[in-house]
Amino acid sequence: MYEHTDVLKALNVSKAEELLKEIKGKTPLFVCTIATTETAKIPGISAAGQNPEFTDLTPPADTEFLYYGRCRCISGVPVTPDGIPTPAIITRAAINLSNIPMLVVDGGSRVKPQIPFIDVGGQPGMDIRTSKAVKDVNSVFERAKVLGKSLAAMSDYLVLGESIPGGTTTALSVMLAIGIAAKRRVSSSMPNNPHELKLSVVNKAMEVAGIEEGELAGEPLKAIAAMGDPAQVTMSGLVVGAAEIPTILAGGTQMAAVLAIVDQIDPSARDRLAIGTTKWVLRDPSSDLVSLVRQVGDVPIMAANLDFSSLKHSGLRAYESGAVKEGVGAGGVSISAMTMTSGQITMLSLQQEIEREYERILGGKAS
Repeated sequence: MYEHTDVLKALNVSKAEELLKEIKGKTPLFVCTIATTETAKIPGISAAGQNPEFTDLTPPADTEFLYYGRCRCISGVPVTPDGIPTPAIITRAAINLSNIPMLVVDGGSRVKPQIPFIDVGGQPGMDIRTSKAVKDVNSVFERAKVLGKSLAAMSDYLVLGESIPGGTTTALSVMLAIGIAAKRRVSSSMPNNPHELKLSVVNKAMEVAGIEEGELAGEPLKAIAAMGDPAQVTMSGLVVGAAEIPTILAGGTQMAAVLAIVDQIDPSARDRLAIGTTKWVLRDPSSDLVSLVRQVGDVPIMAANLDFSSLKHSGLRAYESGAVKEGVGAGGVSISAMTMTSGQITMLSLQQEIEREYERILGGKAS
């Protein structure tokens, strides 16, 4: 089997071990939800793109890259302002090695990807400072719930990832609104986590909406409508619909928000959940995923122990300095690739494939 150090565990370690045994050798379905929010265009909020306006293109570009090995809506691949590549490169490498099937769900993206996808009828999110962040939350939730139930009927287990720039700010906003102590605990795609900027945006959103911290506890869909994002309602619906099978929430502190939302809608739906992330999120000194999850329940956290420190390309080594960290299901898909193949894929072989994929991109050989 894979080396125990390839997958780190936290919070409920025994349940994490049980889940890894349960899914060993089984084939998951990776579902990547894409959406956009105008909140991501606030300068300094997100590094998911070369500039704030580019954030509309990041989600479709990420998923096009997963399918084709290149993007169609942009040239090249999504990068941070410093040129660090999208975490989709990690996800694609894991899929290359394992052949995990994938599906894209559009929860509300402004630019549609040039790939097959399922549309749950969501619309792009507005700036949370308008107090009208997400439209038709109840309808979108119900459609996503129906989809989740259908996917569960055809899958051993689900791995749910996301691509939505600005998602940690909307995660902070919703968690505070529903009673989760999340201040200075959400992560960032940047090495220097802009906690004060995020808090100022969220405080303004609450002021405009006339909402106090914790006031919407028990009403998470109302919180999303006022100050969340379209990916949150879509993923929450998928989780509740697929509650009969195991589901790995593949992401960082954004998934803590999804977990909290699900818990307040249907507490029983969290029984078969785990969070699958990366070492960079789990050990991030500027955030606290464990604390966020612990407030909801004893849900296991697993982390792919990726280590890019010895890789030869600076764009990848930058992950070790706190850039990017997670996204597009990178951690959860990496964990699933290893468990699915019962040790044929290790973290070392995955890192080698990531480096090969990066070199292919640098060489302009994407096809």
